[in-house]
Amino acid sequence: MEKVNSQNNDYVVIKAIEDGVSVIGLTRGSDTRFHHSEKLDKGEVMIAQFTEHTSAIKIRGNAKIFTRFGEVSSEWKK
Repeated sequence: MEKVNSQNNDYVVIKAIEDGVSVIGLTRGSDTRFHHSEKLDKGEVMIAQFTEHTSAIKIRGNAKIFTRFGEVSSEWKK
């Protein structure tokens, strides 16, 4: 049986409320850097996972984020 690393168990679901929501993956390690980005349009959904390379996910724009801890909404400053 494969051993599952606990840092790989957490997923987040991001649903765009408007066009142009940015989802940016940030690296682990001594220097935090951007390593991946996606743009979502209204209604699009992305499922993201924290991994050995991804320690944080930054979201810009109006979106709903669903985690095992609950739901949160991001807002865009206008």
